[in-house]
Amino acid sequence: MEANSSIIKPSPFAALQVTEFRNLMLGRFLFIMGLRMMGTLVGWWIYELTNQPFAIGLIGLAEVIPAVSLALYAGHVIDTSEKRKLILRGVVLYWICALALLGLSIYNDQNDQAKDHPTLLIAIGIYFIIFCTGIIRSFTGPSFNTIIGGIMPKSLLQNATTWSQGIWLTASILGHAIVGFIIAGFGHTGSLIVVVVLVSIGFIFISKINKQVPHAAVGDKKTLESVKEGLRFVYNTKEVLGALSLDLFAVLFGGAVAMIPVFAKDILNVGPIGFGWLNAASDIGAILIIFIITIFPVNAGQGKKLLLAVGGFGICIIVFALSKIFWISFAALVLSGILDGFSMIVRGTIVQLKTPDHMRGRVMSVNSMFINSSNELGQFESGVAAKLLGVIPSVVFGGSMTLLVVFTCWFKAPKLREMEY
Repeated sequence: MEANSSIIKPSPFAALQVTEFRNLMLGRFLFIMGLRMMGTLVGWWIYELTNQPFAIGLIGLAEVIPAVSLALYAGHVIDTSEKRKLILRGVVLYWICALALLGLSIYNDQNDQAKDHPTLLIAIGIYFIIFCTGIIRSFTGPSFNTIIGGIMPKSLLQNATTWSQGIWLTASILGHAIVGFIIAGFGHTGSLIVVVVLVSIGFIFISKINKQVPHAAVGDKKTLESVKEGLRFVYNTKEVLGALSLDLFAVLFGGAVAMIPVFAKDILNVGPIGFGWLNAASDIGAILIIFIITIFPVNAGQGKKLLLAVGGFGICIIVFALSKIFWISFAALVLSGILDGFSMIVRGTIVQLKTPDHMRGRVMSVNSMFINSSNELGQFESGVAAKLLGVIPSVVFGGSMTLLVVFTCWFKAPKLREMEY
């Protein structure tokens, strides 16, 4: 067995030779692609209903409140539960939420034909469903990352982590990028039908995972003690704390993507098709860097390169905000996607490699609080800043704050700066 591991280890495709991991990645790809389509669609839909940038920000707030509130408890539950069953329950609940949005979209279409527009009722329904997805995500998101450590041998964990980050990002990218075109061709209802189908197929692949990943040996510790142990580990492991903090504040202030519907519709005047291309821009860049890093891993100076990548991301956000030319905006977002994809893979690898098996659920839940929830907090911050400062100044402010965060981390987090794996 050891000889086989040493033979396949040098291959960039080594992790995909493990059947359990391959099924997990196929299921996760389809599941995340569907969810990303749903999230992007909801942003466009809410802006169509309200014509208010602040209303887009409220979507992020509706999801982040339950996700953050339950994250630490969810980590304890994940560490003491069978991961496969927990993931499958979460996928089913997301599927129900997608069906609820589909029903709401059909209701909206029928009222449009009758020229009766219950805008407030539909918007409230959307916010409520998104709130429910935040509850589900607090358990499901970290479970996907936690199960990898249980089904992969240590010798393949770094390769598996790179693939996992790349597949998650690729699915997120494709869902985010293509939904604008699907909206243009088939409307909200057609797009949500695609989401339901993708989540359903994803469930089938995940259900094929036969290996029962054992829960962590947390002994007789009470929930509060278990949660505190996870927090202490993150706080005392400076590389992990630095990487998570960097992402939290960079995404919090650099969330220009949340305002893309406003730029597409009101500033660049490009409509749904242009909206689709602007969504695709950062995603094209991220797919490119994922392919490169998977084949040619980052072998040295990962900490410094991470900080430089996030700084470059901030500069791209400022360029996007100031541009009045579609192709310049598009190019800025492509480059931002390259830099963001690079930083995401490096951060994810640091967290996976530094976390012991018995604490993965709790650490990944803290990771979820910092990283996943920062997107929704960033969406809300973007909506508030746009209301207070105006759309363009708010995005410039966000990019500038991202640069300030990188500058601070460079000098205040030397362990992260010098981190290598």
